[in-house]
Amino acid sequence: MNNPRRLLFIALTLSALPIHLPAHEARNTLVPPGYVHYAPGPIPDRVALVLTADPARSQTVTWRTNADVTQAVAQLNKALPGPGLHLGAREIDGRTRPLETENGVAHHHAVTFTGLEPDTLYAYRVRGADTWSEWFQFRTAKSVDAPFSFLYFGDAQNSIRSHFSRVIREAFATHERPALLLHAGDLVNSRDGVHDDEWGEWFDAGGFLHGMVPSFPVAGNHEFIRRDVFGPRVLTPHWTAHFSVPGNGPEGLRDTVYHVEYQGVLFVALDSMNALQDEALAKRQAEWLDRLLSASTHEWVIVSHHHPVHSVSLGRDNPLLREHWQPLYEKHGVDLVLQGHDHAYGRGANLAEGTTAIDGDAGTVYVVSVAGPKMYLVAEDAESSMARVGEEVQLYQLIQVESDRLRYTSRTVTGEVYDAFELRNTEDGKRLVDLIPADAPRSTCGNPNRPRPDRCWNGVELVD
Repeated sequence: MNNPRRLLFIALTLSALPIHLPAHEARNTLVPPGYVHYAPGPIPDRVALVLTADPARSQTVTWRTNADVTQAVAQLNKALPGPGLHLGAREIDGRTRPLETENGVAHHHAVTFTGLEPDTLYAYRVRGADTWSEWFQFRTAKSVDAPFSFLYFGDAQNSIRSHFSRVIREAFATHERPALLLHAGDLVNSRDGVHDDEWGEWFDAGGFLHGMVPSFPVAGNHEFIRRDVFGPRVLTPHWTAHFSVPGNGPEGLRDTVYHVEYQGVLFVALDSMNALQDEALAKRQAEWLDRLLSASTHEWVIVSHHHPVHSVSLGRDNPLLREHWQPLYEKHGVDLVLQGHDHAYGRGANLAEGTTAIDGDAGTVYVVSVAGPKMYLVAEDAESSMARVGEEVQLYQLIQVESDRLRYTSRTVTGEVYDAFELRNTEDGKRLVDLIPADAPRSTCGNPNRPRPDRCWNGVELVD
């Protein structure tokens, strides 16, 4: 007779092992097998701006080199019309941490620029081994409430350089310079390990954008890896190496839970992966969020976490988030909740009972979007309860903020408007105005060889 505990151990062990797919399905990057493309070197790479809590007066930059560079050093100057940026530039030291991956030992560096002037264009570069990066530019936020726009991306995750690259590049090329880039989790796959090649592709996809437009990163379930077959998934060390976030969240969650104030908008990042693994961490985030929003006087509040409050895809549901977080969104009048995870599109303005606000009274608007090529099918209840859904469509979102209105536009990678609405501040409260194009058909899965009954594409079969 089989021992139940032994069977459980075998099942858990097998679930933690890599899945060996056929050769044509196993590739998730464009790096040829056996070739080392993303080894760290003396020249700085993976340069990324990350928002601080006060982006009008400070900014953080992170980058990577080989282990020969043992000290984080950056130079900063106000941007000049001429090339003499190094003249009068101040030199700022930071912190360095090592990270060993399949591509070798890298040193990851971070410097925070402080004492900056609001609404000012700065130029900076970061040091490598006997060399520097190129000069990058960024503009600090205004110190007062003022209009701005930003881009929001759902999961990139799979075949990133092959398929996500055109999404982020098209978004930047099509629209005026955004204030920030919000990534709602699953930036990479990293299910069976750390996979430095995937991070290399993520940084390649955005290229120089990461060094000139600050990111607001949100951790997804694929930013967590399993180290103990019986333990929970833990945050990959790549996350803290690449993203030095403000660290103003609750104790024990400060690498993934934080808030930023940007020109009158309060942005909040929550950690839904830890919340779903441990209900105590869901409650801890709820208590922190309640205190934060109780003290907020911001006209607009935007929250982002990876797992949806209201799922779009077949077979998915996250009741813990509805139990602990949704009541706070409604209590405090959160305007937008930007999510990923479901690899489909879904948007609804939800009242307390979770139904679409057909009458235009704007409750919290919940959005799920996807930027990469992994695509799932939409569930029937999402079809009936949401204002707009979609399958097999790579999207990015432009969100334009003004004092009296917030305009949301979701576009396909080929430029068509797929969904749009406005939240308007009126004397009677906030109102939602639907702006879905009348001639925009609902996107459905067209793949005749679906890999699973609930999926249109796996994403990994698209690199060959």
